[in-house]
Amino acid sequence: MRPFICLGMIKISYKPYLLKNKYVFRIAGNARTSTPLMLVRVAYEDEFGYGEASMPSRYGESVGSATAFMQKVNLCQFCDPFSLEEILRYIDGIAPGNTAIKAAIDIALHDLIGKLLAIPVRAYFGLPKKDLETSKTIGIDTAEIVAERVREANGFNILKIKLGEDNDEEIIGAVRENTPKPLYIDANQGWKSKEQALEKIYWLKEQNVVFVEQPLPKHNFDDQEWLAAHSPLPIVGDEGIQRYGDLKSASSYYHAINIKLMKCTGLREAYKMAVTAKMMGLRVMFGCMCETSCAIGALAQLGYLADWVDLDGNLGVVNDPFVAHRVKQGVIILNDQPGIGLISPDWEKVGHEGGTDL
Repeated sequence: MRPFICLGMIKISYKPYLLKNKYVFRIAGNARTSTPLMLVRVAYEDEFGYGEASMPSRYGESVGSATAFMQKVNLCQFCDPFSLEEILRYIDGIAPGNTAIKAAIDIALHDLIGKLLAIPVRAYFGLPKKDLETSKTIGIDTAEIVAERVREANGFNILKIKLGEDNDEEIIGAVRENTPKPLYIDANQGWKSKEQALEKIYWLKEQNVVFVEQPLPKHNFDDQEWLAAHSPLPIVGDEGIQRYGDLKSASSYYHAINIKLMKCTGLREAYKMAVTAKMMGLRVMFGCMCETSCAIGALAQLGYLADWVDLDGNLGVVNDPFVAHRVKQGVIILNDQPGIGLISPDWEKVGHEGGTDL
C-alpha cells in the first residue's frame, strides 16, 4: 500500500483513525460506539491541507474501501492545485460511490487553497463570516438516559431528537419533562407508512418541533410526496438527498434538504447544492456524521447559506485529533484562520491514538 500519491509538486498522505463516541449513538435501525475515519493531508510547497472521510458502516464505506480508492488515484497529470473543478471531476470519475473519501480529498484541497491564498475558505466562496447556532443531537435511548442527555445539553438552545422506533412518545415525554426548547426531529426513515408519519407529525407540531427529517424510507416516493403535501411541519430530506443530481425532484418530496459533506463529496458540491436549493425555494440544513473538528470546521465555512445547522458531530467524541472553531453556548464561533479553520495540527501526532499511516 502506498502512503503517497504524486500530484506534481503535490503529495497526499492518508491514515486510518477510529473516532470514539462518548456514549452509544443510536438511531432508527442502527447503533454504534465508534466511527472509522480516513484522515488525509495534501502537501504543496510549504503548505498543508487536511481532510477526513467519516464512514459509518450503514453507508457502505470503510477503511478498506477508502484505501482501495486512494490506490487508484493518479494526480500526476495535474500541476496546479487551483484547478479544483478539473481535479475533483477526475476524482469523482475514478469510481462510483465512495463519497466520503472523495469528500476528504475535496476538504484537504480547499484547506490547502485557503492557506495558499491566506484566507478562510468562506472568503474563497465569496461568503461572509457568520457564527452558527447548532443543535445538539440526542440519540434513541431509554427515557432515563434521554433525560440525562437533555440535562447535559443545557448550554444548547436547540435539540435534535432521534426518533423512529417504538418509544417515540416516551422519548419526547422525557425531553419535555426537562426542557421546553425547540426541537428538530429526525426519524431516519423509521416510520413505515404515510398515515403513521402524518399522525406523528401533527402530534409533534404541538411539542414545539421545528421540522421533521426523513420520516419515511427514501424510496417510498409516492408516500413521501403525499406526506409533503399534507404535513403541517417542514419535511427535510436526508437519506433521500445525497448529491446534486437528487435536487431535480427534491421539491416533490421535501421542503428542505440536509447537506452533508460525506454524502455529496465535499465543499465544492455542497456549495452548488445549497445555492441551487435556495433558487428552487427549498430551505437548507447543514448536517454531519460523527466527525472530527476538521470536517465540521470545513462545512461551517459555508454556514452563511444554511437555514438550520446541525454541526455537533465533533462534540460527542472523546478523541478528536483536531482543533478548530470554538463552540460557546451552542454557537459555533468561526475563527479567522486561513483554510477551513484548523489551528496548527501536527500530522505526526494527528491520528496517533486511533490509527497509523498506511
